[in-house]
Amino acid sequence: MIEKVAERYRALRGAIDAELAVNRRNPSAVTLVGIAKGQPAEVVAAAIEAGLRDVGENYLQEARRKFESLPPARKHFVGHVQTNKAKAIASAFDVVQSIDRAAAGEALSRAAVELGRTLPVLLQLNVTPAERFGCPPEDAEKLAETLRGQPGLRLDGVMAMGPLTTDRSAISRAFELAAKTLDRIGGSTLSIGMSGDWREALQAGSTMLRIGEALFGSRTGRGRHP
Repeated sequence: MIEKVAERYRALRGAIDAELAVNRRNPSAVTLVGIAKGQPAEVVAAAIEAGLRDVGENYLQEARRKFESLPPARKHFVGHVQTNKAKAIASAFDVVQSIDRAAAGEALSRAAVELGRTLPVLLQLNVTPAERFGCPPEDAEKLAETLRGQPGLRLDGVMAMGPLTTDRSAISRAFELAAKTLDRIGGSTLSIGMSGDWREALQAGSTMLRIGEALFGSRTGRGRHP
């Protein structure tokens, strides 16, 4: 399994770059975040050693254990932000992609100020009714304004998940809604696209893909997350 991770990384990065070329986009404009939920540390380490520079985790406790044995990488929190864990999240991660309400932003702001750091964050949008979390697009401007007013936070853009469907046009519409919302609220990061829909995400203008199984292989999880 470990030996295959480097091959998967190179093949996936090559496929992404080829798709970007078709869309006349620069490969350097798109970041690949390896979603490591449920994966052994040695597997994630192999991907980092092969060139992966960004790693995402959904669960704080799992991430803490894993990070101790990983080579250097930028660490993204992509799970639901519980306000009582804000300080631990702000301490363990370099980026938080999943702020979907003012209370989460305020808690992370207090934590970042206490830690003496500026924390890059993304506003999590809900662009598909099946998702439990995420800010409705119509409320995004208000939440963005709130987050930009919080000390210790830097709002870089938005994150969203596409619908669980085989209807490729429905996926594209959801991603286009996320892109239009980013245009409206401002920012440079559009974090959309997972293992099953990254091509549609790139066509919609994604600047950050969150890939798990297509990179690391199958895993066990506790529900669908970025």
